[in-house]
Amino acid sequence: MVYNTKIKVGISHGDINGISYEVIMKTLLDPRILEMCTPIVYGSPKVAAYHRKALNIENLSFNHIRAPYEASLNRANIINCIDENIRVELGRSTEPAGESSFLALEKAVADLKKGMVDVLITAPINKDNIQSEKFKFPGHTEYLAQQFNARDFVMLMVSHNLKVGVVTGHVPLSDVARHITKDKILSKLRIIARSLVQDFAVTNPRIAVLALNPHAGDNGLIGREEQDIIIPALEQARNEGITALGPYPADGFFGSGDFTKFDAILAMYHDQGLIPFKLTAFEQGVNFTAGLPVIRTSPAHGTAYDIAGEDKASPDSFREALYLAIDIYKNRTIYKEISKDPLRKFDINANQEDESIDIASDDENPLIP
Repeated sequence: MVYNTKIKVGISHGDINGISYEVIMKTLLDPRILEMCTPIVYGSPKVAAYHRKALNIENLSFNHIRAPYEASLNRANIINCIDENIRVELGRSTEPAGESSFLALEKAVADLKKGMVDVLITAPINKDNIQSEKFKFPGHTEYLAQQFNARDFVMLMVSHNLKVGVVTGHVPLSDVARHITKDKILSKLRIIARSLVQDFAVTNPRIAVLALNPHAGDNGLIGREEQDIIIPALEQARNEGITALGPYPADGFFGSGDFTKFDAILAMYHDQGLIPFKLTAFEQGVNFTAGLPVIRTSPAHGTAYDIAGEDKASPDSFREALYLAIDIYKNRTIYKEISKDPLRKFDINANQEDESIDIASDDENPLIP
């Protein structure tokens, strides 16, 4: 199989007063990016020019277009989505910045629905100033799930050696325990298991599941969620052919390095999974929304108002988000072809440089139809 058409990568510009344009432009300065995809920024040529001047970036210019079909294959493209009179106020959270974040996201999502772009990378937003009548969500993830009618999803944090999902995402810590249910754990495990196969080309994936309580509850002495909820969910998952093991006490699991033995980890709540993830992969980490019919990635950092406009922001996480979106798009394309024949599978050692595929039989993997 050979891909003759470059992947169109939609990029929503995020908060204009943060580091979004800095990490976008620093990524697009690499000429290799244009060899693998056609980037299309949903934002503002005027705002881009402001940031380019503030950062003294001289060797990048955007091709101004009205729609993705006008995109140049050999340049970075930009579509204006906002009022050109908007004012950039570096390092500040403002209402116009929040509105412009949403307008760019809205337009990018509309084009993604139409198939005019192939994948979406969302630059960081301020989750407070973006709130409006049209956006009443904790973040990108929940908004995209609603837009694409996803009944459930997993915020999957991805790095080169670690993938971490969470059962409960943006909920207060005081509410976590009541949100932990057998059905919810099972749903997350199913999504992660399928994503590992179709999005990451992992055959026979192994998933570690963390406990909710310290010491995994010590047989019920300091909490019964493990006995009453988590263990029954794991047993059901294994009955469905999903290799899910645990529950593991979170402190020893990460401290001992046991996480390296698994393809993904399911944590019970946000900070339980994201603190160790960001300690090991902050600058290279990527936020991927598993369970959507479309591909969306995002850098694993926020707006970083404190360094906006100072040429201090690393583009590494954004660059990794772009690479991952492209890789997942290719993997899904291959997976769809393979799914037509139940005796074919991924060769994870296939050379993605020339998009070659080696097909082999796979009778043991219940996740490939």
